[in-house]
Amino acid sequence: MVPDHTLPPVINTTTQRTPQKAQSNSKLIVIAGVVASLFLFWYLHLLTLNQMTQLSGGLAMPDSLIGGFSQDYIVQLREAMDESARGQLNYIHKTAGTLFPLIFGFSWLLLIGTNVARKSWRWTLWAAPLLFAVAHLWSNIAIDSVLAAETPDAGSVALASAVTVASWVLFLISLLCGVVAVFLGRKSAKPA
Repeated sequence: MVPDHTLPPVINTTTQRTPQKAQSNSKLIVIAGVVASLFLFWYLHLLTLNQMTQLSGGLAMPDSLIGGFSQDYIVQLREAMDESARGQLNYIHKTAGTLFPLIFGFSWLLLIGTNVARKSWRWTLWAAPLLFAVAHLWSNIAIDSVLAAETPDAGSVALASAVTVASWVLFLISLLCGVVAVFLGRKSAKPA
């Protein structure tokens, strides 16, 4: 026989939580994510990948080439970088190169989600940061594989270049989507 037992109420009636406080909390999380994204962008693209040029005879890393790269460039870069330098680039891709797109994508999903009420608009604006994260991670893998190959074939290099360009384009579109989301959020917050 099970003793008769009742659970205490789950709702805390003494809490002073209001919708405004909840909105304020979500804005703090979004601000933290945006700041973390800015820091990781600076660290990855402006600091670390820029410093890698010291190990490549002054050649830029493929990740930094917004307009893409050719098979000749990859061969030239591969000859300029020794095994240790290529391993260091691979390590950068596995650490900051993975953290940046994931944190940026998550932060932009939150930014858009907290500012855009219409579900159709939200999903439309979410597409860019989601696709950016996928493209950036794919770009890391593609670049590492063409640099690891003894003789990188034209198809693999073209794919790595295309995914890198797509990553940059989606990053810029994501930034624009964030601006649109903030504008839509301010527009809907104005009193009627």
